[in-house]
Amino acid sequence: MALDLLKRNNANRPLDRTLVAQLARYMEEGTFQLTHQGIALSGSLKAGEVLDGQHRLSAIVKSGVPTKLLVFEHMSPETMPFLDTGKRRSGGDVLSLTGEKDSTLIASVVRHVHLAKADLTGPWVGSRTRIPNDRLLALFEENPDGYRKSVAVGRPLAKTLGMIPTATSAGYFLGLGSAPEVDTEEWVEGLMTGANLQATDPRLALTKAIVQLRSISSRRRRTDSRAQLGLYLKAWNAWVSGKPIKSLRFQEGEQLPRPVVGQRLA
Repeated sequence: MALDLLKRNNANRPLDRTLVAQLARYMEEGTFQLTHQGIALSGSLKAGEVLDGQHRLSAIVKSGVPTKLLVFEHMSPETMPFLDTGKRRSGGDVLSLTGEKDSTLIASVVRHVHLAKADLTGPWVGSRTRIPNDRLLALFEENPDGYRKSVAVGRPLAKTLGMIPTATSAGYFLGLGSAPEVDTEEWVEGLMTGANLQATDPRLALTKAIVQLRSISSRRRRTDSRAQLGLYLKAWNAWVSGKPIKSLRFQEGEQLPRPVVGQRLA
């Protein structure tokens, strides 16, 4: 059916193959959701031309997965320029509609945690790193209290250290998730106050690394949340493992470290 409809796709915009691949992946994973966005035809299902929905149809063909979509018949071609021109709801908008406070930061943290677990290398930008709003909401609902606490801790921590709030919040979430028995209050207090930190304390190394990062002329490096998350996790892993360090670096393109599992070794 999808392939047959695509043969009647004569008046659509150029196909975004990256978007098609993304939608196909969701279909293969079983995470694609039925929404009001479906297929618009100029006539009947048997004879109408495709006015909207070519990317969803192409994704069905690419994935080979039967997928339910709403089909709207006998749509006027004059209405097509007005499709998808409104402001798209962000993940933060969706969470806000459910009553969440600090929804924009929470949505960003959910996305970063997901990307960290997916082990994606390279900059976290572009369509391959996007998460549909329904998927983002489902990820948040797996551990809503954990995300709320991470943001509550991460925002003031970021302000003190001069870091990106998403990086500190996602780092806190990932670290606590892998080592729930660790006393995170001690970790946070050392970063917030800097009091009584030894020269080889990983928390001091993180603080110095961020100061150095902020002095770099490249704005891209200063605002690279993935790099800052990498520095945070390196410091966290060293602190939990009881490993003394004096400096931290996170190279461009470097693999994001996995948070260590277990209890803190003094």
